[in-house]
Amino acid sequence: MRKNIIIILFLLLVACDVTRKVPEGSYLLNKVAIESDVSGIGAPDLKPYLRQRPNSSMPVIGKYKLHLYNIPDNDSTWFNRQLLRYGEPPVLFNEQLTEISAEQIRLHLHNKGFLHAEVDTAVGKSNKKADVTYRVTGHEPHRIRFFRDTIQSADTTIYNILRNTRHLEIMKEGDIFDLALLEEGRENLTTILRNRGYYNFVKDHFYFLVDTTVGNHQVDVTLALNNPTDSTLHTQYSIGHVTVINGVSEEHLRDSARCHQLDTTDYRGLRIISEKEPLLLPKAVYYNTFLRPGRLYSDRIVERTYSSLNGMGSVNQTAINLQTVVRNDSSLIDSRITLYPGNLHYMQFGVDGTNSAGDLGVAGNVTYEHRNFLRGGETFRVRFNAAYEFIRATDSLDLLDNSYYEYGAEAFLSIPQLLFPWMLKRLQDQPSASTEFAVGANFQKRPEYFRQFFNLSTRFQWLSMEWKLLHVLEPMGVTYVRMPWSSQRFKDLYLSEEANPILRYSYDEQLIVRTAYNLTYTNYNRIGRRSMPQIPFRIRTGIEVAGWLPHMVTNMGGGEQNSRGFYEFFKIPYAEYVKGDFDFSPIYTIDDKRTLAAHVAVGLAYPYGNSTILPFEKRYFGGGANSVRGWSTRTLGPGSYHNDSIASDFGRKVGDVKLDFSVEYRRKLTRLIELAGFVDAGNIWTIREYMEQPGGLFEWKDFYKELAVAYGLGLRFDLNFLLIRIDGGMKAHNPARPEGDRWTLFKPDFGRDFALHFAIGYPF
Repeated sequence: MRKNIIIILFLLLVACDVTRKVPEGSYLLNKVAIESDVSGIGAPDLKPYLRQRPNSSMPVIGKYKLHLYNIPDNDSTWFNRQLLRYGEPPVLFNEQLTEISAEQIRLHLHNKGFLHAEVDTAVGKSNKKADVTYRVTGHEPHRIRFFRDTIQSADTTIYNILRNTRHLEIMKEGDIFDLALLEEGRENLTTILRNRGYYNFVKDHFYFLVDTTVGNHQVDVTLALNNPTDSTLHTQYSIGHVTVINGVSEEHLRDSARCHQLDTTDYRGLRIISEKEPLLLPKAVYYNTFLRPGRLYSDRIVERTYSSLNGMGSVNQTAINLQTVVRNDSSLIDSRITLYPGNLHYMQFGVDGTNSAGDLGVAGNVTYEHRNFLRGGETFRVRFNAAYEFIRATDSLDLLDNSYYEYGAEAFLSIPQLLFPWMLKRLQDQPSASTEFAVGANFQKRPEYFRQFFNLSTRFQWLSMEWKLLHVLEPMGVTYVRMPWSSQRFKDLYLSEEANPILRYSYDEQLIVRTAYNLTYTNYNRIGRRSMPQIPFRIRTGIEVAGWLPHMVTNMGGGEQNSRGFYEFFKIPYAEYVKGDFDFSPIYTIDDKRTLAAHVAVGLAYPYGNSTILPFEKRYFGGGANSVRGWSTRTLGPGSYHNDSIASDFGRKVGDVKLDFSVEYRRKLTRLIELAGFVDAGNIWTIREYMEQPGGLFEWKDFYKELAVAYGLGLRFDLNFLLIRIDGGMKAHNPARPEGDRWTLFKPDFGRDFALHFAIGYPF
């Protein structure tokens, strides 16, 4: 019944006459087209200047919102009112708006250097519909003959600052005369000066003199500077007095009877006013406040201060008031920073139902967080988790009336500054910096085994290059895994060398002592207020080295070999490996509704010394919602490896080399719904030839033949705070199939080649 209703509604939408509610004598704006002969400026670039656009449209259905609006004859019923509400009235052709649109397009081309551009409009009318075509002719653009500046004659200090930054040459000879580039250059120069002490400087102090009469399609441009008056120069400011109101309410400050109860502390030039029990200790205030006496004023240090103080959990809001003063013939800016306290205690409970391959269970967790643990803005968090699962009886494992449970705890402490040794003291002033410590334990009890996990880690994190570069340094991370008990049947099936050496190794008792350093670079300022570049991108790279400390100790006689030939650290075998990753994700914005995103990821891990195989959790896997989407998670590779058995083979579906390539076209249908089409390629490989993974070895001469390729469509629901993603991928090239039969693109089998993915957020 429901299917029939959907079909009927679909037919109604398609069959409905779009001109049904168009008044007599009027025309529905049916189509708008832009034909441009200007290189580099096409229809997508000119659409924003149209003052009239047709009704929203979707493939096959057409103008779906207009169809909804046209269905009811009146609004007397609730259903009709809803259709009218979610529908869209017809957009009627307006000749005046068409002329305005043409003029706006012409003005835009004029600003882009096409001073003689022409825009003609052609309107075709029939059956109460109007089709409008804008024909754009750019003609020859005007180009720069020479570009110069006269700033030195106005202010030599400003001239020297800008000359040293090499930003004065906004345009050069032969460039197309583009007003947008001139405006961008003026804004960049202003930003430089405001970060060099010129607090009152605005971009309007720069102006351009343009002469378009100097030659055939040529322009002379002069950059000039306006001073405040004929006799005064622009003022450069330094930071004067800095007062920090450390969690004191305004009422308390205004109450003269209570003012004497406040504590005033001078800490390294900052005047900090606090209650008897301060919100933050002076040291924490100092390291997160970059407005300090004697420093040259800059917008950058104001933004750093906002970001660092607001990033502390104990601070709900930060207000900064700046006041210019002249003191001892010096131009200064006095700062008053007010910190408003936030909620220091946070509690969260969570309960989830679980379904693992048909085994039902329940999982829960409780988290407590103190956001000012030592009065230095530290965040202390402790989390407890537990899970219970009812395992169905199976003949193969004899697990009748057995169950699985898991429990664990983690403690975490984050300090909002870098606790580096004295020789790295200069790094302590980095913005958005933190030092983190974590310790945790987790226990898994199944009928087949009992496993224990212990973790200990330290981490330093900070930003640089105007918040574009994120550093994460993990000087020491320790993971200890042990399995004190397992059933004899489990040992025979999984832990013998003959059955599965790779999976057996992952269950071995082992110690991982690692050091890692990761960098994330974005080509735009994530905290400042600058505009987004046309092609924003993100680069992530990192390296991880494990086993170097135990290796040093054993080399000095602190360890010995066990019966299997592995060295032990505190009588525990330790892992040695090096692992590197690189990830690049650019996004090209075509227009306000369409984007093109790409992704390249490369990873390489190499076990050495005390390890012949990488620890299982450190190996790569292929397939899934963020990889090659024609394969489900952990079902791709390595290389051309395949297993004819229908049993789970996840223990062998891992590798040491990973390549991922993706291109995705995204189009907004509505503010809520987005469609995507994608092509993915990639695979994983082993770096050594393992007998139990035939065909998995990476070889330069053959790896390209083993690239898996998938294509598909995606549907996304953008809820602003959350993006829900549904992707369906089809295998196009399956390296697990015999050579000569790997291309399934032309002979697809839906049951064999399709994979559906539900995920949160974009894949890259």
